[in-house]
Amino acid sequence: MKKITSLFFIVLMVFITSSGTAAAEQYADKVVDKLGNGLANAVTGVVEIPKTMNIVAHRDGVIHAMTIGLLTGLANAVGRSLSGAFDIATFLIPTTPFVKPAFIWDDFGRETTFVEGRMR
Repeated sequence: MKKITSLFFIVLMVFITSSGTAAAEQYADKVVDKLGNGLANAVTGVVEIPKTMNIVAHRDGVIHAMTIGLLTGLANAVGRSLSGAFDIATFLIPTTPFVKPAFIWDDFGRETTFVEGRMR
């Protein structure tokens, strides 16, 4: 009976150790991804201004781009930069990005939206 109990505990420890290692690696990857995303968004937030102006110009014309596009771009720039700063400050808690697209260079012709962050 002692051999069976010992074997059971050895097998149990192997499963616990192997699954814990995989979870730790996933956590580390998510933390590094969030930190990288936060740094990129904090630095590139200002690029939202010309990006949004370009999108609005193609959709509504130059006059709208110079007014509405500029103001929307400024708001998006502040939002992306603050979202990046928040991701940097909380990178140890893996969540999805608040900004879609996650990086400014992902789908450059798509308007930026802000969504609720969720646990990864």
